[in-house]
Amino acid sequence: MTRLAPKGGEWIDRNKTVSFSFEGNTFMGFEGDTISSALYASGQTVLARSFKYHRPRSVMSFANHDANVIMQNSAGAFGTPNVRADVTLLAEGMTLNAVNTFGGLVHDKASVLGLFSRFLPVGFYYKAFHSKRLFPLWERMFRKLTGLGKVDFATPHIRTPKQYDFCDVLVIGAGASGLSAALAAAEQGADVVVVDENAKVGGSLTYQPGTEDSILAKVVSHAKIRLLTGTYAAGYYTDHWVPLVDGDKMTKMRAKSVVFASGAFEQPAVFRNNDLPGIMLASAAQRLLHRYSIKPMERAVVLTANADGYRAALDLAEQGIGVAAVVDLRKSHLAGDLEVAVKAKGIQVLSSACIYEALPAADGQRVAKVRIAPFNDGVAGAIAHELSCDGVVMSVGYAPAANLLYQAGTRMRFDKVLQQFVPEVLPYGVFACGRVNGVHTFANRLLDGQRAGATAAAHAGFGAGPDVLVPTEAESPSHSWPIVEHPDGKNFVDFDEDLQFKDFRNAVQEGFDNIELLKRYSTNGMGPSQGKHSNMNGLRILARLTGKEPQQVGTTTARPFYHPVPMSHLAGRGFSAERITPLHSRHEKLGAVWMSAGVWQRPEYYVQPGVDRIDSIRGEAMAVRKGVGIIDVGTLGKLEVIGPDAAEFLERVYISKYAGLKVGMTRYAVMCDESGVVIDDGVVARLADDHFYFTTTTSGAATIYRELSRLNTMWKLNCGIVNHTGSFAAVNVAGPKARALLASLTDIDLSATAFPYLGLRVGTVAGIPARLMRVGFVGEWGYEIHVPANLGGALWDTLMAAGKTDGIRPFGVEAQRLLRLEKGHIIISQDTDGLTTPSEAGLDWAVKLDKPFFVGKRSLQIIAKKPLRQTLVGFMLNEGFTGAAPKECHLAIKDDKIVGRITSISWSPSLQRHIGLAFVSPELSAVGTSLNFRLSGGDFVAAKVVPTPFYDPQNLKQKEGA
Repeated sequence: MTRLAPKGGEWIDRNKTVSFSFEGNTFMGFEGDTISSALYASGQTVLARSFKYHRPRSVMSFANHDANVIMQNSAGAFGTPNVRADVTLLAEGMTLNAVNTFGGLVHDKASVLGLFSRFLPVGFYYKAFHSKRLFPLWERMFRKLTGLGKVDFATPHIRTPKQYDFCDVLVIGAGASGLSAALAAAEQGADVVVVDENAKVGGSLTYQPGTEDSILAKVVSHAKIRLLTGTYAAGYYTDHWVPLVDGDKMTKMRAKSVVFASGAFEQPAVFRNNDLPGIMLASAAQRLLHRYSIKPMERAVVLTANADGYRAALDLAEQGIGVAAVVDLRKSHLAGDLEVAVKAKGIQVLSSACIYEALPAADGQRVAKVRIAPFNDGVAGAIAHELSCDGVVMSVGYAPAANLLYQAGTRMRFDKVLQQFVPEVLPYGVFACGRVNGVHTFANRLLDGQRAGATAAAHAGFGAGPDVLVPTEAESPSHSWPIVEHPDGKNFVDFDEDLQFKDFRNAVQEGFDNIELLKRYSTNGMGPSQGKHSNMNGLRILARLTGKEPQQVGTTTARPFYHPVPMSHLAGRGFSAERITPLHSRHEKLGAVWMSAGVWQRPEYYVQPGVDRIDSIRGEAMAVRKGVGIIDVGTLGKLEVIGPDAAEFLERVYISKYAGLKVGMTRYAVMCDESGVVIDDGVVARLADDHFYFTTTTSGAATIYRELSRLNTMWKLNCGIVNHTGSFAAVNVAGPKARALLASLTDIDLSATAFPYLGLRVGTVAGIPARLMRVGFVGEWGYEIHVPANLGGALWDTLMAAGKTDGIRPFGVEAQRLLRLEKGHIIISQDTDGLTTPSEAGLDWAVKLDKPFFVGKRSLQIIAKKPLRQTLVGFMLNEGFTGAAPKECHLAIKDDKIVGRITSISWSPSLQRHIGLAFVSPELSAVGTSLNFRLSGGDFVAAKVVPTPFYDPQNLKQKEGA
């Protein structure tokens, strides 16, 4: 055990032990430990293997700023992949393993890859594995070698809650500047929320001695301040909308103003073997010391370029850890008192020096020595010292934690004095303070926080703002070039991706000398930590290699999420609109099985005692064919266009003609977008010269209404559009007995002469004002009846009662789909896709290119000059077929090539055959052509192209009632 004696302020409860296992061995920790701290305290030096070369890795940032310690927790029924061991609290019974190993952490067989590193330069996979014949082999190999944790696909969907919250001022970060900002805003009367990813607030106050302040107690006790610990701001969205993620939920926080006190990421130095276990950031060593009372090493070398490194050296020495030397990259500095204090401890200080390389112990599991060389203007000289140690502590600079500031739209500039990007122009209502604002000394951070908090409160309507002057920093805490080249490499810039200095040089030599291109080619910053420890050093390297300044190089785009967010939090509890028709309760009583159709709930079919689903659907279909059926079609979009230019508007919107449509008649309507793709269909009915009533698809109602409103605004025609979708109920009564049933309830003349096919009549049904359209989607004599929504239930009840003697039967969506398939009618978005044109869908007869204009006309004229890409045809499986039928989306194969796909298929009880629609290559569209559809298991089913409609090809039943 490497625990130190108990002391005040530690984050562990030594009275409560926690048992867990790692790589098959049992360990003990304390309540409050993270996984990393418990393992490190137990003497477990190697915690993981690196992604590419499978090198041994251990604690580096101890703040989740690197991917060195990602683990798999196998405890529980399904386990958890990619556990962030640095920040995940230890729990009883955890069963942990390192990820991305082959044979376990100690005997990882993939570690042999390190021997072949010279053959695996940056971008090697782009060049060496593009053989068409061998690529599948390489793909399988790389998929097996790469990746992190393993997902158990049997894991059930975990529904995590989401909640909404509001505040005047949101402060992100609970370090010195964040607490100061929160206190200043609260004292002006603002409601303040402070969020911090750590288990406790305080930031560096909790691990850097000599910086304690009474501000912490003031914040905790303030009535206007709420503290959310163990919670991180995952992103920034418009109008100060910030998702806050904790272990159990996501909180959608809306603030009037936001203060970013997110601090800075301490950056590693780059030298040979800088990834050996025992080499860590100074802040990591101090967190281990003070938060968890862990002795991180016995003898250390401190590599520094700022005052924090000297503080860390003193900190180590005061805890009984030997410090072999402080190696300062700089020639001179202003931290005189700290250097005097370090030398007073008997610690030698080597200025203008660097660590040229670290040497591993005999077993390769930890650093054993470092070689020191002079360092002048970024260039290392000859080896001057060799120091034995079992740990290296680095404090050579910082990169601002500015991801969220970038997402908010902040313009940043590179400050040469600070060697850091700092905010230059902040968005409205956004404020920054502390290290992210380029303010590093403790006293200045408090002042900067006070300034930002008071200003944010004033922006939210509280107080008049601050009168605070923040002094400039005396010297930069970041070295301009903490990077040492080495001919043998292994000087890692990105620990997540195993990227070495030479990888950047090679990428630039190959032309990837733009920061965004370099990122994608080298994958720098694309690992789990998203460049928190590598982006700044990568930027410096690119700047030097191209002879530019960091400001000219710029930074990569920062996108949400700032930290990895569990998929369960993103999925969470679904929130989507759900609509029901006025007849919903009637369907419930009739035993409807519900299905979603867009945002609507529709009956899929109606349960019949002792009858299974398939037979119920077929029974409903045959009731329509032989008697009379009724279906709720109230989900259709129902729109009106009224005014002198109403006909002109429809002429422009739809591909057919409507100016000559007679009053009292209807016409099928197809709509395309500007590219000539079919997007919707319906029926247009003319009520008067200047008054049209028309329907859209169920799923397209809202979208089409918005689009038509946009077009009407743009065209400025003299007409108005009214959306009646929710104002009208609608049913379709269809079947050979439909006319007789309806005749008993209305005075409208229903004869074929007085009310022809595709006719429209306005009158009453059972005393209810109604619009009736004689349309035939299901292929039988039928009427679509539209009535006011509040009278829909009365209409349904009356029709059901009147049709009882004729055996009227309600039918659902599945029976409707079967009936329309027998008639060869298409369903938009099922028998079409996002590229289907009217000609491909067999709707070219509806296209009237002789009109002056309609949406999509120009594209359709161009398309008409080109050969068809595919054609929708009807097909039947060969007569006598009795096996497993193909399904929608199963492919048609000819000569080992894909030549088509099924869009609709079903067994037809009317025809006693399997029928369907399919897209096929034009040369296969002729009637009588043989097709072969491949089943999921690889077997083939034979079919032939046949003409449509399959049922009643002369359309006599829907026109004449024969």
